[in-house]
Amino acid sequence: MFIHLGGEKIIRASELVAIFDISIEKSSKISKQFIQQAVKDKKTEQIGEEECKSLVVTKNKVYYSPISSTTLKKRAHQLLPN
Repeated sequence: MFIHLGGEKIIRASELVAIFDISIEKSSKISKQFIQQAVKDKKTEQIGEEECKSLVVTKNKVYYSPISSTTLKKRAHQLLPN
């Protein structure tokens, strides 16, 4: 199964680790460090030109998505087993 993250970006549901609201990037020291390391390792990707609303963490990359974390979580919940 696949999850559409915005633009033309689609990932395998099995690769998904977490979905966060973009505000976590500024509100948590640990998440700041995590993102800084991902940027340093060139493991981030911004999807499209629109304002980023969520962070999608996969096994290999962190995506900045223009789709809200709530919407992405609903999409993932429909695909992943309980």
